[in-house]
Amino acid sequence: MRRIAFLFFCTLFFFGCYQQERDCKKFHVGTFEFETILNGELVKTTFVRDTALEIDYFQGKSDTSSIRWINDCEYIVQKLHPKNMAEEKAIHIKILTTEKDTYDFEYSLVDQFNKQRGTVKKIK
Repeated sequence: MRRIAFLFFCTLFFFGCYQQERDCKKFHVGTFEFETILNGELVKTTFVRDTALEIDYFQGKSDTSSIRWINDCEYIVQKLHPKNMAEEKAIHIKILTTEKDTYDFEYSLVDQFNKQRGTVKKIK
């Protein structure tokens, strides 16, 4: 019985110390793709990001946003030329995990608690 308890606590200790990789700096600059379901249809957004700007390409149109990094894994996106009141609101993005060329993230409007999640792939 002691052996089972010892193995249980060793296993718990081993897995309790595991942290997923978060090498966020390699995703600060580059060209990326994001896919999502919109109105029942799979759509793709491509965006190019440098240290201060992000240009989104969606359905043949482009849009530019400013980026302010809070830390290595969180940033605020604000559209530079909003077309309506909804686009004026900034979006808070937090990178949760990273892998070779992808990262999982959560996002919400600034000061909102309803968060969505997604995955982005770095293509350049």
